[in-house]
Amino acid sequence: MSTGGGREAQLKHTGLRPGWTTGACATAATTAAYTALLTGGFPDPVTITLPKGQTPSFALTAESLTPDAAMAAVTKDAGDDPDVTHGAVIRSTVRLLPPGSGVVFRAGEGVGTVTLPGLPLEVGEPAVNPVPRQLMREHVARVAAEHGAPGDVEITLSIDHGAEIARSTWNPRIGILGGLSVLGTTGIVVPYSCSAWIDSIRRGVDVARAGGLTHVAGCTGSTSERTVTGVYDLPEIALLDMGDFAGAVLKYLRRHPVDRLTICGGFAKLSKLAAGHLDLHSARSQVDKPFLAALARETGATTSLAAEIETANTGLAALRLCEAASVPLGDAVATRARDEALAVLRGAPVTVDVLAIDRAGTIVGRSAPKGP
Repeated sequence: MSTGGGREAQLKHTGLRPGWTTGACATAATTAAYTALLTGGFPDPVTITLPKGQTPSFALTAESLTPDAAMAAVTKDAGDDPDVTHGAVIRSTVRLLPPGSGVVFRAGEGVGTVTLPGLPLEVGEPAVNPVPRQLMREHVARVAAEHGAPGDVEITLSIDHGAEIARSTWNPRIGILGGLSVLGTTGIVVPYSCSAWIDSIRRGVDVARAGGLTHVAGCTGSTSERTVTGVYDLPEIALLDMGDFAGAVLKYLRRHPVDRLTICGGFAKLSKLAAGHLDLHSARSQVDKPFLAALARETGATTSLAAEIETANTGLAALRLCEAASVPLGDAVATRARDEALAVLRGAPVTVDVLAIDRAGTIVGRSAPKGP
């Protein structure tokens, strides 16, 4: 399979192999199934055209044909991206509809259904995002034109074990129940771009806003979620699984604000935000101990304590040194992280506060709430 030169050239220096979105796989399966329904034969491999012009080919995993319907399946290859849907079998069953019916999408087993407002799909619709829908419509129209057919079809998408896989995604929290979403804007999965995670953050904000919530929390993990719900008693849809992507939360809220944002995470991660990093992953940003030492000096640390902080093994070790000396480094980090968040929000009408925690979930630093 070929992605086309541009994306391959972009990734060549990393040595990482790109993959395919669920939307691209669903389009390939749909194209093969509809072709078989009209001609009696499945193209294998089946070639599709992605939104940016690449023309990958996909081998079929399974196929079946009856007088009324055709089913084709493609196994998703996410390349070198740690995607939970890598290896999932995506099936498309196509049936003819009366002329004038258009293209109708149905959720089969393992594909979720939208149950909450705020997503780019109406409540009750199958969780097949707008770009994959358009891509499938275009390919149906292309096949129909080649064979003189009207192009009115029902497409039922299913994903083997999709309901089970979906439990490890955001879908249940944002009201997509029963399975996975069919996603993708370019058709290509860029390794470690974490585009699906960032898209889930955005959808989480959308669902919270549509539900009338005025307070959301960006959390770095399950421990921070437990801490923030203990402090503020927020409903589950208010909890944004931010992970390491503080920048994704802040930039989206800049365009789609809510009244209040609480950021809750481990002290070390939040010290990176305090130092101006928006991606908190250990591979892409490090705890800056000289920065912590300078911050500690601003809050009363002695020269000798600051020197110990600079040589501490970890950020948490630096915090413990300050706690022993009654220097409020945790509060200073939380306050600086809040101010960095406000700078990214650029005057958006969002009040921010920050909770820094240790590994047990104990609050070790806290900022006052502050707005623009």
